[in-house]
Amino acid sequence: MSAQFAGYARPDGRVGVRNHLLVVPTVICSSIVAERVAAAVPAVGAALPHLAGCGQLGPDMRLTHETLAAYCAHPNVGAVIVIALGCEQVVAQMLADSARRAGKPVEIVAIQSEGGTVRSTARATEIARRMAADLERTARVPCELSSLILSVKCGGSDYTSGLAANPALGRVADRLVDLGGTAVLGEVAEIMGAEHLLAARATSPETGAKLIQIISRVEAEARALGLDIRGTQPSPGNIRGGLTTIEEKSLGATHKGGEHTPLSDVVPYAGRITRRGLTVMDTPGLDVESVTGMVGGGAQVVVFTTGLGTPTGNPIAPVIKITGNARTAVSMADNLDLDVSGILDDRESLDAAADRLFAEVIEVCSGKPTAAERLGHDEFAIHRRNPTI
Repeated sequence: MSAQFAGYARPDGRVGVRNHLLVVPTVICSSIVAERVAAAVPAVGAALPHLAGCGQLGPDMRLTHETLAAYCAHPNVGAVIVIALGCEQVVAQMLADSARRAGKPVEIVAIQSEGGTVRSTARATEIARRMAADLERTARVPCELSSLILSVKCGGSDYTSGLAANPALGRVADRLVDLGGTAVLGEVAEIMGAEHLLAARATSPETGAKLIQIISRVEAEARALGLDIRGTQPSPGNIRGGLTTIEEKSLGATHKGGEHTPLSDVVPYAGRITRRGLTVMDTPGLDVESVTGMVGGGAQVVVFTTGLGTPTGNPIAPVIKITGNARTAVSMADNLDLDVSGILDDRESLDAAADRLFAEVIEVCSGKPTAAERLGHDEFAIHRRNPTI
């Protein structure tokens, strides 16, 4: 099997699997302009509409800044337009500087300076068309799989997730890491009850202790709200799918991180992923916020397992959907890329399913569109740490 894919070499040494023109609103007030500008260049345009950027304080404001800046520097992005309002808290120049440091062309358009929505949309669209023409001339080149960061995610889980889809994905994560690549696992609340298994694979006592620390913090935050999430039932959909406790769900979910890959790092939400092996990111379990954070950390591609079916995508990273549930493979066929339900009735071995998934990852990284991309699913949500003030 090939150890290369066709990607985009970036000036900062990273490698992209897509070549988007990213149109970034600094604040919710400029989101509509960003969406219209991205729509004007549909072949490459990607917008990041969000609800943040103003009325935030302290850690919450920093997290918004850091997440948007991380997307501006992401290797799946070839050029950036920042759409500012002019009176918000997010600093447009900081986002532009992040893109420039990564070697990307970048422009800022400010709505209040341009004279309103119509003028700013026209100005930014003119810039976008010029940038898009340059991006469309960029050729893919052979790239090593060691340059990939794979986000592993599950959502709408059922009993088939822990028994089939997640173990198949875990084997893909192991193979990628064996080739020098990286995998990132989020959803801290869905590690709870299985954290000792990951901590035992840590490359240092400090890394293992950091994992236990963030698990304890999340549990304490829930208790402060009067909730005990350890030992309780998971979501209604999970219950309907045959899962009984968060521990049971976690034991299935952690399979995504592989069987033998060492835990090399634990990073904050949207924090830069720099170490080979398995990284755990401090994300919530909420699908969109979790994927947003892991892509912000540098993941170029996401494999998302689902038992019940979910349409979630991302604006700049392809999201590959797989299921181990034969009924879901039929009922949610439009939203799925791979059916591995044969693992459960001995129509396919776990290794054979992992081979197919590994091949699918390479094809998608080389340009094959995913179901989420074809359907226009580009959900994006930054994790909020504090209430809006």
